[in-house]
Amino acid sequence: MSRRSDDARRVLRIHFTAEDIARTSLSTVADPLWEVLLSHFRLGEANPPIHLRPWTARLRARPGLAAPMRPGAAFLAALAPRGRYVPDLLTPAESAGGLEAGLDAVSATDPRRLRRELGLAGRRLPAPLPELTRALGDFHRAAVGAHDDLVRAGVEADVATRTGALLAGGVEALLRSFAPAMRWRRPVLEVRYPADRDLHLGGRGLRFVPSFFCDGTPVSLADPGLPPVVVYPIAAEHRVAATATGGSLAELMGPTRAAVLDALRHTASTTQLAARLHASLASMSRHTKTLRQAGLITSTRRGPAVLHGLTPLGRRLLDGA
Repeated sequence: MSRRSDDARRVLRIHFTAEDIARTSLSTVADPLWEVLLSHFRLGEANPPIHLRPWTARLRARPGLAAPMRPGAAFLAALAPRGRYVPDLLTPAESAGGLEAGLDAVSATDPRRLRRELGLAGRRLPAPLPELTRALGDFHRAAVGAHDDLVRAGVEADVATRTGALLAGGVEALLRSFAPAMRWRRPVLEVRYPADRDLHLGGRGLRFVPSFFCDGTPVSLADPGLPPVVVYPIAAEHRVAATATGGSLAELMGPTRAAVLDALRHTASTTQLAARLHASLASMSRHTKTLRQAGLITSTRRGPAVLHGLTPLGRRLLDGA
């Protein structure tokens, strides 16, 4: 079986009772320590998503932010390599109360829990907890807090949409609003996930947390005994629209993709786009794939050709620019 088809079958099944439905909640802000972890993952990517281009451009333009980020980045690389088990102690429930509350919880981690989670990770603590805590705080302030306008705009727009669904149709409407990343099949919420597993809430309810830096699949805690949480990527239209306000389309997505988007004010095939922009077919295929994944264009096969056109979001983005 191919890796792609195997990944498609991996699902986190979250089992609800009536009591869990009643206790389900939606955070109205991003969780600071989850954003620390997820922004660290994004920094390790060679080609960051479109909506993060203004963020990475800011980091490059402000080299003074790099120094305070280095210790935290080094600790995270040692404790939480991407694609492997991440100790839950790095994202405590107390972080819902703000950065300082989360850092205090990390610093006060019970030694037995510390040994257990580091053992599961096959890691050693690279520094005393107080030093780790200070480094995580410095990383947040430079990598996340300094860009709060980008993060907050996207998160607030997403939360407004989710809240509208909640008010109009209750918790089950909220659960349905997370499609296609999650699928509500009462009484189970199926979440696309890196591993195949089950989580029984057992009356504890579930907290949904929006994230600017989460990309692709939602994330959760490894330990099913901890307060249940699902951190989800905010919707594409909120991610792109929020960052577009910070600069031109070319700054947001690069000059070539901005040109492709502008060229699609009138529907075109991949071949027509390549001719209009004097580019190769392979290049146009890559750029249209990225724009499609960002929710800015649609692609429809018509015989041997693939026709591309703007989505309402793509047109609004062009009109706004």
